[in-house]
Amino acid sequence: MTTVTDDLESYISNAVSRYWQSRKLQKEKQTHRGVSDTGLRSAVTGGAQMDGFIDLFTKIIVEAGMSERFVFKKRMLELPGFFRPTKEWDLLVIKDDHLVAAIEAKSQVGPSFGNNFNNRTEEAMGSAVDLWTAYREGAFNGGVQPFIGYFFMLEDCDKSTRPVKVKEPHFKAFPEFVGASYMKRYEIFCRKLVLERHYTAACFITSQSETGLNGAYNEPANDLSTKLFFRSLISHIGAFV
Repeated sequence: MTTVTDDLESYISNAVSRYWQSRKLQKEKQTHRGVSDTGLRSAVTGGAQMDGFIDLFTKIIVEAGMSERFVFKKRMLELPGFFRPTKEWDLLVIKDDHLVAAIEAKSQVGPSFGNNFNNRTEEAMGSAVDLWTAYREGAFNGGVQPFIGYFFMLEDCDKSTRPVKVKEPHFKAFPEFVGASYMKRYEIFCRKLVLERHYTAACFITSQSETGLNGAYNEPANDLSTKLFFRSLISHIGAFV
């Protein structure tokens, strides 16, 4: 019997295509209504671009043996925090009053890569620190540590791949960031999220706006691949089944 993981590339491709189709449709609707957001934010305000990936996560979790009734998406996504009352995640798995998994699925397209990069990285780090501190304080009834996943898709374009100058008025930045493009910065960021154990696993893929409509995507780093991400998720889910 064929499983999702047996044909993972096809499922990822479908999710990528759905992402770009959703962006295109939302932008066309806003143009038809005569509404215009700043820059390309018009397709971000709809909030449904990552639904294809969320559905894929759900399929894999269920295929790993977890009942879908324990998977939460679209609603009831709040978890208690330590530094703030609650934080809304993109997908949760909760079974027998224990947090099994929490996943963030984010993306970024141009043109404002600089400000958005800072916002995305600060958000991801803050969410992880808040969750793990709450876990330490018993917010999720203890038990096995949950799987915390970070899935990110970046637009592959000239502005995301060109080298970016680092301002160093007082102290030197870490060398890996010097001359690194925003694409490279995101790769480094995702890798360090796992290295520092803020997230159990991270995945980083890129896609161009035109070819992405047909599902084309790339995986810049082997250690941040979809295959490794889902393998880690499946293994963790298996501990609770």
